[in-house]
Amino acid sequence: MQVIENDKFKAAIDEHGAQLTHLYNKDDDFDYIWNNDPVWPKHCPVLFPAIGRSEKDKYFYDGQEYEMPQHGFAADQDFKVETNDGTKLVLSLTDNEQTRKYYPFSFKLTITWTLTDAGLTFHFDVQNTGDKTMSFALGSHPAFNIPINGEGEFDDYQLDFEPAGLDLKQYEIAKTPNPYRDGKVIKLAAANGSHIDLNHDMYEDGLIIIENDGITGVTLSSPKTKHSIHLNLDDFRYFCTWTKEGANAPFVCLEPFAGLPDIAGHEVDIMDKEGNLKLAAGETKPFEYTITLM
Repeated sequence: MQVIENDKFKAAIDEHGAQLTHLYNKDDDFDYIWNNDPVWPKHCPVLFPAIGRSEKDKYFYDGQEYEMPQHGFAADQDFKVETNDGTKLVLSLTDNEQTRKYYPFSFKLTITWTLTDAGLTFHFDVQNTGDKTMSFALGSHPAFNIPINGEGEFDDYQLDFEPAGLDLKQYEIAKTPNPYRDGKVIKLAAANGSHIDLNHDMYEDGLIIIENDGITGVTLSSPKTKHSIHLNLDDFRYFCTWTKEGANAPFVCLEPFAGLPDIAGHEVDIMDKEGNLKLAAGETKPFEYTITLM
């Protein structure tokens, strides 16, 4: 486990999966990040090189079928510690014998966490180290405790998106029983413009992937607490929110997505996969977001 710390915050990141496991507010002595294994055993998985389910957990490339686990394989890999200077941590993953069974591309994924007085910044560099164009998705899956610092209840919290005045839409989810998209975009019924009052019922169909292009940020807050959590989303085309269905769980995931799950019944070639990004040989694509904490 790697630890970075400053006067205000302390973060713990597991080299296995490069997963943020704790983010402590030192002044008020609480953890922003979910930790309750019996309900959901994860904390903040890295999603690479796939997001969500691939049809039949498989895809095609160059006429060959490959398996792809849900959310890819990065969360099950051991990352290399590049540097840890006390407030900044750099971990990396390169393709290896195991990853090439799922993904026939050469790559290096480098993740940098930097603590500041405002919060924690995630910086991702996806590098194509091979000689052919690669297709990939990248996402981050942080789960935040609600209530924050034990103040209020789940239903006291809200999400506010930037810019104001959006007509929020979502991809309709089909359960087969696993969650896939069904290909339709529908109005997000729980939203009032750019505002959502959270409740567990809104998640009964599973994850909510918001389709609106141009969202720049989201804030989780409540009138019952002085604390809030803000994510800037400029580098990510999609945004997902989720909590465990049917569990009345006291956490919510706020997930920047650069990529999408498959549409149910449609196994695709990875080079044609909707939402994926393509990266030419030798190129690097950066992504960044900051968890700003109040």
